[in-house]
Amino acid sequence: MRVANYYGREDLRVESVEERALAADEVRIDVEACGICGTDIHEYTAGPDLTPSADAEHPLTGVGLPVPLGHEFSGIVTEVGTDVTSVTEGTAVTVNPAIVCGDCRYCAEGRYNLCESVANVGLSADSGGFSERAVVPAANVVSLPEEIPVAYGALVEPFAVGVHATRRSGLEAGDAVAVFGSGPIGLAIVQAAKAAGATEIFVSEPRTTRREIAAEVGATTTLDPTSTDAVKAITDATDGGVDVAFEAVGIEPTFTAAIESTKRGGQITAVGISNSDVGLTPNDLVVVERTINGSNGYLSGPLADREFRMVTRFLADGRFDPEPMITARIDLEDIVEDGFEDLVDPESDHVKVLVEP
Repeated sequence: MRVANYYGREDLRVESVEERALAADEVRIDVEACGICGTDIHEYTAGPDLTPSADAEHPLTGVGLPVPLGHEFSGIVTEVGTDVTSVTEGTAVTVNPAIVCGDCRYCAEGRYNLCESVANVGLSADSGGFSERAVVPAANVVSLPEEIPVAYGALVEPFAVGVHATRRSGLEAGDAVAVFGSGPIGLAIVQAAKAAGATEIFVSEPRTTRREIAAEVGATTTLDPTSTDAVKAITDATDGGVDVAFEAVGIEPTFTAAIESTKRGGQITAVGISNSDVGLTPNDLVVVERTINGSNGYLSGPLADREFRMVTRFLADGRFDPEPMITARIDLEDIVEDGFEDLVDPESDHVKVLVEP
C-alpha cells in the first residue's frame, strides 16, 4: 500500500510498504480522509519534535524514523483483531490518536492527555492516516453517526481540541469571547464557544479568507490586527475586555493581545503550540487578577471517546459545521507539493487540506 513516511525536516516521501498483520486488540481502517495539521507542518519545517529523533526510538511504541504521518483521520473498519468486540467490520470511524502508558502519575490520576510518555498514531507509532490503510488500537477508534459524511470524521480531532480548550476555559453561557488566530483550531474554538453559549465572539486574524470563514461559522466580529488595534476594538466594545480569551497561534504578539483583551478577573486559555518564549508582565495578571491556563489536546486513554463523542454528536445535529474549514481535497501522491508546501506558504488561503488516499 502507499503511505507518506517522514524521514526528517522537509523530507516526506510517499512510498509503497507491505501491510503488517493485526495484533489481537487492533483494527485495520481503509482511510477515507486525513487532515494536514499544524503539528504536521511544524514537523515538516522544524522537526523532528513530536516525532522520534533520528537516533532514538519512542519510549512507548519503540518506533523510530521514518515514521508514517497523519493523526487526523477517518475511514471504514475492514478488519478486526481476534479480541476486538467494540467495533465491527464496515463501521465508519474516526481515530483518537493518543496512546498513553497507563503507568505514570498523570495516567494514575486520570489525566491521560498529560501522560509523560504519550505517543500518537501518525506521529510516533508505526501507522498513520496519510496512507491507504492504517492499523490502530481498537480502544482508539470512535464510531461515526450515519448522518455525517465519513470524510468529516477527519475533523473530529481538531474539533476535540477546540472543545477541550473551551471546557478548560470555564466559559459560561452569555460570556464574551476573543479568539486570536483562526486557523483550524481557532475556528474549532469559535464553534465550540458558540455551542457553549458565548454571545459575543471576536476573532483577530490577519488573513482575509480566514476572517471570512470565522464569520461564517460563528464569529460576531472579525478584526485584522495588521490594520486595526484589535485590543482597543475589543476592550471598547466590551466595557473593558472579554470574559475569556483564547490564544491559538503561539507567538508573543497574540499572547500579549489575548491578555490585554481580557477583563479584570478574566480568563486566558493558551492553545497555540510554540517553542519560543513570550514576554509576560506579572502585573498584567496580579493587580487585575487575570488567570492564564493551558489546554493540551483532548481527553484520551480510557476517556478517549468522551470529547470525540461529543464532537460527533455536534457534527450530526449541525452545531458544528466543518465544511467551510475544508479548503482543498488532494490525492496522497500530491501531499507534498499541493499540501505541505502550500500550507507552508505564508500567503496561502488554505485552512484545512484533506488528503484522500
